[in-house]
Amino acid sequence: MRINNAFVEDVSCSNNSTGYIIVSYAVPEGNNTLSIQNIQLNINRNTAILNSFGQRMCSCCIQRGMWVNVAFSSRMTMSIPPQAAAFWVAVQRNPQFPLPPLRPIPPQRPLPPQRPLPPLRPQRPSSETTGRIVLIDFDNNYIITEDPNDRNNQTRFLITNSTSITNRFGAPIRLRNLQPGQMVRITHSNIQTLSIPPQTTAFHIQVI
Repeated sequence: MRINNAFVEDVSCSNNSTGYIIVSYAVPEGNNTLSIQNIQLNINRNTAILNSFGQRMCSCCIQRGMWVNVAFSSRMTMSIPPQAAAFWVAVQRNPQFPLPPLRPIPPQRPLPPQRPLPPLRPQRPSSETTGRIVLIDFDNNYIITEDPNDRNNQTRFLITNSTSITNRFGAPIRLRNLQPGQMVRITHSNIQTLSIPPQTTAFHIQVI
């Protein structure tokens, strides 16, 4: 089995050849949404570890926050998260569109080159929040982010026609170009609902 564009959540390395990594990856769900799932990949002396140039590297060189492509055994435990033996791990220089192991998603056509535009000036009063995307609902136009230091601290951001979205280089992108696992900086309204998670309107989303 294979996962492209997995995000390294945790790493354990006892020496240069054994240990494990816990990765998260996006899986399409019903209602045109994406969810995040985790799996622990156990590394042994037979696991091939490659850097972004295709060169061998030690297992202890894998760090949290990296994006990797992985191949692993289809025999998985029933634990939470499930565990499987890793065949190879390849560190990616730039993450690609997420491909879950069982239901590959066709790659999207790249957007034509566009001249970077300054973000729209948000309304006032506003606040700024930095978090990791954990869910995207394309039908109802909202995303949910979590605090990277506290997974229980989540916020739902409504996307309107006036919400501007840019990539890390400042070029405008669409909502469908966002991916679960990305870190984003969101300028949003100070007004939030009392729901769980709280809900507010996003003025500008910047991938970081």
